[in-house]
Amino acid sequence: MSLTMRDYLNTLKGKQVAVLGLGVSNVPLVKLLLNAGISVTACDKREAADSQMEALARQGARLCLGKGYLDALDGYDVIFRTPGMRPDLPQLLDAVKRGSVLTSEMEVFFQVCPCPIIGITGSDGKTTTTTIIAELLKAAGYTVHLGGNIGKPLLPEVEQIASTDFAVVELSSFQLMTMDMSPHITVVTNLAPNHLDVHRSMEEYVSAKENIFTHQSREDRLILNADNDITHSFIGMEKGALTLFSRRGEPQGSAVFLRDGVICLRDDRGERAVLPRNSILLPGDHNVENYMAAIAAVNGLVSDEVIRAFAAKFSGVEHRIELVRTLNGVRYYNDSIASSPTRTMAGLKCFPEKVILIAGGYDKRIPFDVLGPSIAEHVKLLILTGDTAAKIRAAVEAAPDYSPGRPVIEEYDSLAEAVNAAHAAAQSGDVVLLSPACASFDRFKNFMERGNTFKRLVQALDD
Repeated sequence: MSLTMRDYLNTLKGKQVAVLGLGVSNVPLVKLLLNAGISVTACDKREAADSQMEALARQGARLCLGKGYLDALDGYDVIFRTPGMRPDLPQLLDAVKRGSVLTSEMEVFFQVCPCPIIGITGSDGKTTTTTIIAELLKAAGYTVHLGGNIGKPLLPEVEQIASTDFAVVELSSFQLMTMDMSPHITVVTNLAPNHLDVHRSMEEYVSAKENIFTHQSREDRLILNADNDITHSFIGMEKGALTLFSRRGEPQGSAVFLRDGVICLRDDRGERAVLPRNSILLPGDHNVENYMAAIAAVNGLVSDEVIRAFAAKFSGVEHRIELVRTLNGVRYYNDSIASSPTRTMAGLKCFPEKVILIAGGYDKRIPFDVLGPSIAEHVKLLILTGDTAAKIRAAVEAAPDYSPGRPVIEEYDSLAEAVNAAHAAAQSGDVVLLSPACASFDRFKNFMERGNTFKRLVQALDD
């Protein structure tokens, strides 16, 4: 690493900086820049300043708020975009033509991070895989900085990161669209249609994900899911070492695979058994795959003994198949992180019995046809709410194995009504699962707020 954080901040001295979007990653960024004595304009589409914005203004930031917040970008030397903002918006393209440098908090972090970076992306499983990798490294004695699309922004803390540490970052397609650096160790869990409300096509979405390894070197490592058609197509595109993981077969070369119920690893040192499947506390085939990806990522860094001890006690990530409560013999699970059909399908497979499913939410313009048959197979009562309720109903009713009443389908206006309906219908032994298959933005700020609301509603249910 040739550029330190102090070096980078010095390049901004005397320049005009705009930060677009005042969310989780950019509010700490604005504070960091202001503390360094840099002139910052903080921009957001919200019309009125909240308490955080007012605090930034008191610290010295100029606020630019309202619907036209992107229409006054002339004169800025550097523009930081929020991760969910397309980099090719006309206002941004015009600013770049005028000489502005367009960047983001994560792009700068990659430039100044002094330690190795492990990056994880994918459509499903990336949060759990990211968490497992970070926790395994911690259990092995490393200092780990977890961030990106999970946890907190890391740039404000970069001066506390040592060269012997590890940064473990979950990266979204939006963050990756304009990245010109890649992690030292990269994991792509799987790919399926997602975020097509922002991406213009599936091809653009895949290209953004692909960018996570495009800039790797011969000294870097790429870990791919051999069972997923799209990630399998990346084989041969790697710049450095390649490791494949597969639950269904035994790939050639460096690989992690399942043999006789045991996760095994093959590398240049030979082949060995690492982790018995039945010792993994997390349920479901998808979590076996998450562990395979993590084992490949920490190979050479974490011992097999540490991996086995961790897997036997790790109960999972909040909002991911999280047991909220058992009431009158009914188990209520929060799977709010399931914001795509494939995530919900994976969650349904965790339960041997047919479940009461609460689904629906913001429309990301992705198809639900693959979800319909899975719901018909695994669900006894489908409770729909949110903008996508009609689309999910149509997908289920079009499924080959669907017949009227199997499952019963009900629609409600709010999550509170949906939880009450599930409670009224559930009998001892049933599972009630919130697994929306959609983003949360129609009713909530994010999946965490949705999951926490669900948990409050469930805890408030009477016997």
